[in-house]
Amino acid sequence: MFSHKRTLAIAAGVITLALSLGRAGVARAQAASPRYRTAAPIEQYRAKSQAEEIALARSAAPPSISASAEVLVLGDRGYETAVKGTNGFVCFVERSWAAGFDDAEFWNPKLRGPNCFNATAARTELPQLRMRTEWVLAGVSRQEIIERTRSAYANHTFKSPEPGAMTYMLSKGGYLSDDAAGPWLPHLMIFLPHGQTPAWGACADGSPIICHEGREIETTLLLIPVRAWSDGSPAPPVAVQHAQLKR
Repeated sequence: MFSHKRTLAIAAGVITLALSLGRAGVARAQAASPRYRTAAPIEQYRAKSQAEEIALARSAAPPSISASAEVLVLGDRGYETAVKGTNGFVCFVERSWAAGFDDAEFWNPKLRGPNCFNATAARTELPQLRMRTEWVLAGVSRQEIIERTRSAYANHTFKSPEPGAMTYMLSKGGYLSDDAAGPWLPHLMIFLPHGQTPAWGACADGSPIICHEGREIETTLLLIPVRAWSDGSPAPPVAVQHAQLKR
């Protein structure tokens, strides 16, 4: 069993993505890494091909879900629909700017976070990520993104997540942080309005629920590790993953 402190440290790498909004550094605000103080050339954030990006996006959830989901890919001006869906889910690959605003890897071009949002998350969380992506592709700085986000909440363009908003992050193919150097663990991520972690017992000693509470203009994230990847293969034992992350 991990200590509470170590669990949060490991989760910091995961959310750099979270990547769903990246997407964020769990429970620790860090100074920007010297390696990632500014955005890299945009081509470094792109997939090698649209087919590769679609496949990686679909790997976020079991085929029974992702096969009928809408799939987005990163285009010239933002996320674009590459495949239309029928079940309300939306799969896509987050980049580093989906992370928490204080995350040291906010501009890390290696990060890839396959997500598959349910319909509720697609309705309330995805518009924010798509808008942030458009800002990034237009060359907007991180500080200006923060200010624009604050304004969007103030005028209700951005809204708090609705009850039931969640995403699957079960891909073996992601790269969620330099600490994890890969996909971390398969997990579900639940989106909450800011300040609601105590109601879930999240991040309490011994709790299986990992949490991230960022700024007031950021969604609260709950991470729940699960036992298998999207292809059904077993997840690595927690102790093994712990050892990998300590290297």
